[in-house]
Amino acid sequence: MRFIAGIVEKLQRHPKRIVFPEGTEPRVLQAARQFHSLHLGVPILLGERSKVKEVAARLNISLEGIRVINPAESDDFGAFVQRFCLLRRSRGIQEREAREFMAKPNYYGAMMVAMHQADGLVSGTNEVTGSVLRPLFQIIQLAPQTTVASSCMIMEVEDSKFGEDGVLFMADCGVIPDPSVEQLAEIAVGTAKLARHLHNVRPRVAMLSFSTKSSATHPSIGKVQAATALAQQKADQRGVEADFDGELQLDAALVREIARLKVPESKVAGQANVLVFPDLNSGNIGSKMVRVVARANAYGQILLGLDRPAADVSRGSNAHDILGVAAIVGVQAVDYELLYPGAGHKLPGEVSE
Repeated sequence: MRFIAGIVEKLQRHPKRIVFPEGTEPRVLQAARQFHSLHLGVPILLGERSKVKEVAARLNISLEGIRVINPAESDDFGAFVQRFCLLRRSRGIQEREAREFMAKPNYYGAMMVAMHQADGLVSGTNEVTGSVLRPLFQIIQLAPQTTVASSCMIMEVEDSKFGEDGVLFMADCGVIPDPSVEQLAEIAVGTAKLARHLHNVRPRVAMLSFSTKSSATHPSIGKVQAATALAQQKADQRGVEADFDGELQLDAALVREIARLKVPESKVAGQANVLVFPDLNSGNIGSKMVRVVARANAYGQILLGLDRPAADVSRGSNAHDILGVAAIVGVQAVDYELLYPGAGHKLPGEVSE
């Protein structure tokens, strides 16, 4: 709660517009109400207005200060359709098909963010990950100087000795199944930048494995070792002040006593605040285990590497989780160019001259 309280305070000083494509979902309506009540900005709900009003009335939730847009009936629908045709012209998309896509809330919401009509997007409470990511990846390009899109979970556990005052950044837990050395290094640097941006701490990045400093042999260990060296090189080149170490087992990354036995010379071991998993299996399982077993407050997936801020929340998220993610996306939008210099300058379909 300490972490998210700081995020809320930052966003109150610079309110933003967050679009929620799942406008009839009760948890989303509750989060949108809190978003407005806390003076974080303008929540935008997508869906048929009559259905949104019906659910809100049943929950006794006021829609005052909340925008409700039915994509197919909006003033911008035609322009968005034409923009989507331009964007997907290489795929031979026709206007009729484009209209079908743009009537879907996740596509319309992604276009709103791409066209600067919303500052960020939060979806996923009723959708599988692919249904959220596909529109974003089709409409919102990668940020400049970025080669991969990934995701990050932010965990806040009760025991403050872990991470940074109980806050841990975990990646990639939602996008890339089996990252290459290059992708793993990009994930590490991107997550380090997010940790610095949101929490104002020096990132100590543990590149995780089932081995600590070659205590076992396997090709996957070599990949983590190579990604660690490449991540430090990339961070130094980009002026990202962070420490990277790997390969490390989870206990060596988080527990000081174990770190002193296994890697006493490490700047990261025993005090890591960023955990980078070697693949999506371990990342997704590990993050969900922390959330369920440790009853951690979990915020994510925060998407990394896109030209505009967005998040894909878990279908198990409650209203508080959704509100926290929306606040994080909003804070990213305040000064997104600090994370990705040059981001947001081009509209979808535009090409560099």
